[in-house]
Amino acid sequence: MYNGNTLSLKRIENQFAELCFENKDETVNKLDLKTTRELATAMEILTKASELKGLLITSKKVVFIVGADITEFPGMFSLPRGDFLSRIEKVTKSLSLLEDLPFPTVVAINGYALGGGLEVCMACDYRVLSETASVGLPEATLGIIPGFGGTVRLPRITSVSTALDWMTSGTMQNAKNALKKGAVDEVVPEIDLREVALKRLSEFASGRVSYLSRRGPKSLPINCEDHVLNQTCAEYRGLLEKKPGENYPAPLALVELILSSAKLDRENAQRHESEAFHRIAQTYQARAMVGIFLSDQHLSKQAKSQVKKYQNETTKIRRSGIIGAGIMGGGIAYQNAIKGYSVLLKDIHQEALDLGMAEASKLLSRSIDRHKLKSIDGLNILSKITPTLYINGIDTCDVIVEAIIENEEVKKKVLADVENSAREDTVIASNTSTISINRLASALQRPENFCGLHFFNPVHAMPLVEVVRSEHSSEKTIATLCDYVLGLGKKAVVVNDCPGFLVNRTLFAMLFGFEMLILDGADFRQIDSVMEAWGWPMGPAYLIDVIGLDTINHCYASMSSGLPERFNLDESNSPSGRIYAAGRLGQKNGRGYYQYIQTETGRAEKQIDIEVQTIIERVSGPTKTFSDDEIINRMMLPMANEMVRCLDEKIVATPQEADMALIYGLGFPRFRGGICRWMDELGPKNLCNLGKSFKSFSPLYEPPESIEERVAEKRSLYSSE
Repeated sequence: MYNGNTLSLKRIENQFAELCFENKDETVNKLDLKTTRELATAMEILTKASELKGLLITSKKVVFIVGADITEFPGMFSLPRGDFLSRIEKVTKSLSLLEDLPFPTVVAINGYALGGGLEVCMACDYRVLSETASVGLPEATLGIIPGFGGTVRLPRITSVSTALDWMTSGTMQNAKNALKKGAVDEVVPEIDLREVALKRLSEFASGRVSYLSRRGPKSLPINCEDHVLNQTCAEYRGLLEKKPGENYPAPLALVELILSSAKLDRENAQRHESEAFHRIAQTYQARAMVGIFLSDQHLSKQAKSQVKKYQNETTKIRRSGIIGAGIMGGGIAYQNAIKGYSVLLKDIHQEALDLGMAEASKLLSRSIDRHKLKSIDGLNILSKITPTLYINGIDTCDVIVEAIIENEEVKKKVLADVENSAREDTVIASNTSTISINRLASALQRPENFCGLHFFNPVHAMPLVEVVRSEHSSEKTIATLCDYVLGLGKKAVVVNDCPGFLVNRTLFAMLFGFEMLILDGADFRQIDSVMEAWGWPMGPAYLIDVIGLDTINHCYASMSSGLPERFNLDESNSPSGRIYAAGRLGQKNGRGYYQYIQTETGRAEKQIDIEVQTIIERVSGPTKTFSDDEIINRMMLPMANEMVRCLDEKIVATPQEADMALIYGLGFPRFRGGICRWMDELGPKNLCNLGKSFKSFSPLYEPPESIEERVAEKRSLYSSE
């Protein structure tokens, strides 16, 4: 009947037709522009096929449809309103035609039916789901809302509360929950999926079971009492408003849309949805979060392509060695073991080994308590870690990660000793956050087998690992470590060596701005409040306490030594320096910018400590109030400028990798899309003018030359890609 590039339509037994999704150019099915056009053609054919008795919808891929093609969103979002709505209308018309066909429709759902994929399924009369499949409407996680009838059909098929729960959270639903909530009609083993779907189609076609009664509710107003509707929407609105709703407008928009369209019929409710979809697509949050999705794909692609390019040369990692136990070493060992690597955990002190094993054991116990692991699995995982005080066995390791004290000379000696005991093909890495990888490499006989591997603390929770290339690191070494990092379940970003590498260099630019703000009389509590409202998970003073005042001041000194032309803060007379000199280490000893009280749950609760202000006033002027905008600009501009310099110096290859590094490494606000997308939203001219207006405070505010060039050329960071 019809053969397209993404789907086919053919006659099968019992005067049925089968619409099968099979995108010949992709590994999965997507509801992209090409597919929606072919779907429209198929629907036109089906509406005229009066001899048919039923339609079966299937997929030949391992998934049904994963959703829209998100790479098409930036172009679609920039369309004029009329063109945007016209494109949406063509898809919704196809799904309405599917829903109104003069014969029954049954869909066999395998793998994933997400977003537009689930919207296709909901237009069918009966939904049979594989027991291993999942469904969902995850659009809110991209800063948008469903646009192909999801907000119309889901609350009419299930309930208003279920629809709001699924759509505002964007979470995928397993087969059991989808059946329980009524989103699907039957769950069967994957092997029986097609057979059962055909059997149900035959029952509908024979008239033994009515299919028309299943269509009615989807075309009418929602069957819900006004007071129940209003109460349900009010409850969800209240829950969402407790969160940073203005930063993530899509969930709240969903509540208002359901409320406003509940008493409308299908066509009018669909028009409401289309208009709301267009409005939300014009927000910077939608642009930012779609951008994050695309940048994340780019980050993964870069690491995987490095591995693939050198896969015939890379060392296959089966056993790792961790040199230096303690909290950090134990965390790295745990992450290795839980991902299947056997681990040699070495230290020269038994108490450090005990601490490292205790950390790994604690993390495993926590996973067991949270039902992420079974007890027997936890014991097997812990048995993969072999603690030792001796160098014996280091030659069995395919990769060795040094994680000892942040002291360059000590690291050089340990790395040289490790290299002498390791195999010639073993890849060696240093987990350092401040020390030059090039200088560490100078102590080795085989520097081509060495690079930096910067884990973030806590290792098990932080997604990012910086793979830091030295001047001598071979591509084989970089590929091997990218493969290793991916095997650990982490995100790998390859960066070149520089003081602080990528993430800490830009972080400390912001923290230097924080120190200068306090010296000018700003209240650190106001700064924390403003920056948390801006979207950071914690303000800079709180972050410093979490990292530790000792660590911060050590890193400040490294940055001042490495890049003195801009990082020229006098650490001894900085606010953080004075607080550290007063014996306050932050959460490590319960006193930093704040004081910390242990709660019954074991969490450290932050409280105000009036002694801190006395310490700060010894180096700062009188406390005064700054506007929120000035605080934001004085905090963010140093970070932005330093990131531009990192791109100019090729420390990081692309804005996509730069953005995801700060999102995964620091918790940069996702709804802002990353530091580079934030700069593009601000615009190079505004960025340049703001930098010039603050340059008297520090060279960190001076706009890089490339920003001036972008102003002249009207070119953004992402337009260069």
